[in-house]
Amino acid sequence: MSTHVKRAFKYRFCPTDAQAAELSRTFGCVRKVYNMALAARTEAWARQERVNYNQSSAMLTAWKKTEELAFLNEVSSVPLQQALRHLQGAFANFFSKRAKYPRFKSKRKSRASAEYTSSAFTFRDGRLKLAKMAGPLDIVWSRPLPEGSVPTTVTVSRDAAGRWFVSMLCDDPTVKPLAATDAAVGIDVGLDHLLALSTGEKIANPRHERRDRARLVTAQRNCARKEKGSANREKARRKVARIHARITDRRRDGLHKLTTRLVRENQTLVIEDLAVRNMVRNRRLARAISDAAWAEFRGLLEYKAAWYGRDVVVVDRFFPSSKLCSHCGALQDRMPLNVRTWTCDCGTVHDRDVNAAKNLLAAGLAVSVCGAGVRPQRRTPGGQSATKQKIPWREP
Repeated sequence: MSTHVKRAFKYRFCPTDAQAAELSRTFGCVRKVYNMALAARTEAWARQERVNYNQSSAMLTAWKKTEELAFLNEVSSVPLQQALRHLQGAFANFFSKRAKYPRFKSKRKSRASAEYTSSAFTFRDGRLKLAKMAGPLDIVWSRPLPEGSVPTTVTVSRDAAGRWFVSMLCDDPTVKPLAATDAAVGIDVGLDHLLALSTGEKIANPRHERRDRARLVTAQRNCARKEKGSANREKARRKVARIHARITDRRRDGLHKLTTRLVRENQTLVIEDLAVRNMVRNRRLARAISDAAWAEFRGLLEYKAAWYGRDVVVVDRFFPSSKLCSHCGALQDRMPLNVRTWTCDCGTVHDRDVNAAKNLLAAGLAVSVCGAGVRPQRRTPGGQSATKQKIPWREP
């Protein structure tokens, strides 16, 4: 039975000079409208008033009629309306305590993007034409769209390296639940090895940032020497951004391949609920932890498991997976990070990471049997992990 999955397909494209100028104007207008609407809602908030989407839309109509903001009429109105919808979503997340108060968009630091709905583009015979443009985009079709699928939303963006992307949101009927299997695996993330599985397999950490660190340091030093605001500094900044993009692309590609393999091979996947945001405060390990991208790995694993009918069990971060003997259940008093192998009193020699993965698997299966929540409620403010309440371990 197929599942109803909305899936985004992202492609690079090469705009003409006219298209690049039009899209750049659109990005600027989207940022301007977003910031003006945020300022208006912030002022209303100070007066203990609330401004909803309809009121923001009425403000946009009034702004377009002024001489100062008449340039907003030169671009498609749909991306401007979508910016207001995104702001409304940001405030909804804020009031639900899922996010902080919305911030203003920066010309240099924020993502340059514009979202078009079906009324602002046409897609026919593999040719995508946006509103206010004379011709279609020259898209590099690295893979085909699902047969019979028509984009419902198109997002155009430009990254810091100057690359142009178009993302098409479509219904993907090809995503179907995989055949059920009895296989289950515990996954322990690390730095020496990216993953250690309960099967005993260890997956090497590719360390993408370390491989390009020398090039990155040289490029950043050259950029710092250039005069601010000069054309040479912009060229040097683009070079730094290209190196960062290369690192990011390789890391994401590796994580996609790895998570797809794990989801296809196992019915149940057990991971640990790590507080990555707190862990990167360690100045000695912050760079290595960021390069390993544990949070991105978890995100990819969870949404792919939901697509293909797999179960992801998240064990509480305070579960002593490394200090617990997976053979006899004895709990060690201390387990410093420099200890990679250790011998239990029962005589079993453990690899630290593989032992942790085995303990995570046992704890995750216990959670599934006891009927506790698959996902801990720690992400909900004030909530407590169901996993922490349900996992017992034996004292030595």
